[in-house]
Amino acid sequence: MLDVFKKYITDKVVLSETEWSQIEAVCSLKKLRKHQFLLQEGDIWRTHAFICQGCLRRYGIDDNGIEHTIQFSIENWWAGDRESLMSGTPSKYNIDAIEDSTVVLIKNNEFETLCKLIPAFNDLINNILFKSLNASQERIHASISLSAEEKYLHFIKNSPDIAARIPRHMMASYLGITPETLSRIRKQVTNK
Repeated sequence: MLDVFKKYITDKVVLSETEWSQIEAVCSLKKLRKHQFLLQEGDIWRTHAFICQGCLRRYGIDDNGIEHTIQFSIENWWAGDRESLMSGTPSKYNIDAIEDSTVVLIKNNEFETLCKLIPAFNDLINNILFKSLNASQERIHASISLSAEEKYLHFIKNSPDIAARIPRHMMASYLGITPETLSRIRKQVTNK
């Protein structure tokens, strides 16, 4: 599975064999079974995780026991809790596998060393962070300005590969609507 990670990186930046060897030396693979946690609320997130195979979900649970899905991550995406990682505070989120998954893990201190030693890797990470910030802003905008139907249509248009892989109740949680509302919207959209 490490070859998936190598292909992802080398498709985006040029690395010498020595630089790739430095990256490879700090990588560990973790296999997750469906429903297995990568992170549980209250734990401190200390790594960077790249998804080689599968689908993960980051979510929180409110005081009423309702799940609020923050993010889905699929192959060639990164997952984690940046707030917990950067502040060293316990995470407010859970990350679990929606499907059997394989991830590459890099401890944060080793990740930071790679960024210092390998300028191309650092540039790649900065580009990923920039795109992630833009995606978060777009999600917030959609969440506060679109109707429930518009949110659904936006999601299936912009993330069809994820929409096809996740259970409907998780999609509803991500969109901030009830499963019943999602069913009604899906029916209305189909009948149009």
